[in-house]
Amino acid sequence: MRRFIESVKIIAIGIVCVNTLSCSDFLDKNPLDQITSQTFWQSENEANMALAGVYARLNSYPFRHKDAEFDTMAGEASANQSAVVITLSQGFIEATSGGLVTDIYTACYQGIASCNFFLDNVERTPVSEAALNRMKGEVYFLRALFYFMLAEHYGGVPLYTKPVTIEEAKVKQSSKAEVISLILSDLDYAVASLPDAAYTDGHAVNGSALGLKARVYLHTGQWAEAAAAANEVIQSGKFSLFNDFRTLFLASGQTNNPEIIFSTRFLSPDRTTDLDIHWAWWGFVNPRQDLVDAYECADGLPIASSPLYDPSDWRKNRDPRLLMTIKGFDDKVINSAGQEMGFAYNAQSGTGYEPVKYCNWDVLPINYSTLSEQDWILLRYADILLMYAEARNETGGPDESVYSAVNRVRARAEMPALPDGLSKEQMRERIRNERRVELALEGIRWGDILRWRTAETYLPTIVDPGGVRRSFDPAKHYLLPFPQSEIDVNDQLEQNPGY
Repeated sequence: MRRFIESVKIIAIGIVCVNTLSCSDFLDKNPLDQITSQTFWQSENEANMALAGVYARLNSYPFRHKDAEFDTMAGEASANQSAVVITLSQGFIEATSGGLVTDIYTACYQGIASCNFFLDNVERTPVSEAALNRMKGEVYFLRALFYFMLAEHYGGVPLYTKPVTIEEAKVKQSSKAEVISLILSDLDYAVASLPDAAYTDGHAVNGSALGLKARVYLHTGQWAEAAAAANEVIQSGKFSLFNDFRTLFLASGQTNNPEIIFSTRFLSPDRTTDLDIHWAWWGFVNPRQDLVDAYECADGLPIASSPLYDPSDWRKNRDPRLLMTIKGFDDKVINSAGQEMGFAYNAQSGTGYEPVKYCNWDVLPINYSTLSEQDWILLRYADILLMYAEARNETGGPDESVYSAVNRVRARAEMPALPDGLSKEQMRERIRNERRVELALEGIRWGDILRWRTAETYLPTIVDPGGVRRSFDPAKHYLLPFPQSEIDVNDQLEQNPGY
């Protein structure tokens, strides 16, 4: 709440924009500053600048490469050099833990405050009704995204749909059902207002809103609704699987990429991240053996039963996505110029593995001046196909459309189709594993094992480097605690159970 109240102060006196920058300029990935003006909202250009400021809120913890900390929490990786993440992943989560406990809360409410300020003022702008509805649709989509992130991690949270004073911000949390209801209402507006077009310039489109809607329904167990929303994206024909899995996650392959449905956008040198520094130099993310073993052999069989598996060389005869996601700690790589490149990691991997996905070998060797510009993908078409398959399977079992959706994802990876005759339960397990290997290190796994309620059985089986066994208390750990700093300044906020 303290950080949220600070953002209320800031947004009450100004908006994030720049003197001459249009919204489309920003979404072509240029930076922003702040100005304050009592005479703002006088033209469509100013409204577009304000819209760009709302999008700029995505350049924060839960919507960029630090999302991979959720994969660490989920057991897909072990943390390296990040004491807070190590502590949290081992179940030592308290209201005073800091790190993601406070970062998610702060970033999302700053985004919500920006959305509410925009929506409260934009109708003052002399623009066409079509332009106004489109801009509002984009902001309702973004507000839904911010609230969904909060609901996923804290459950019920305080709801604000208008700009508030400091005192007005001190309210009790609403129920999670009420938060989800607001999210779906915002997405309904977005779906009705956004263009039915490909995602090309950073602006949310109809498919972005439908894709998020499918995810919300999936995470709340509303299977028929999730399948219907995902199928709308599929049937629109506006998106498709990209033919190069590796460069899907690099700046060189992301311009007008048909698979990307929504992303946080970056461009060097003005708007960059430290992704390559963190992943390919400091070695923050160490994939675990369990994740490596989840990838099938090239014949479509798990390593436990495939005659192709070679225990002496984990790289041979495997699902091609494995080596486009994970490398051995000592493995060299080839950059786009065909040069073999080594690494100078500043810490030994605790698991023997390091990431490949999202890492740009063309910036090797890495130092503190390295600027990363890979867009962080928040929604992509492969996830839509797998969401559809999961939801449809839960409602009606593995019909032809379920097989088709999963097999399209596998075919892009040059993996064999699933065997015929799977039961609903067998298909469920295959879809879950397909999500695991397709979406690895993209910040999605934590949400999956929470909604499947498998965290309580899986996480206590994990022993991290150093011999520390993880713990997970189902009475409390399915939610994060509200940050103690927020409890201290909002006496209406009730702490989540167990904290």
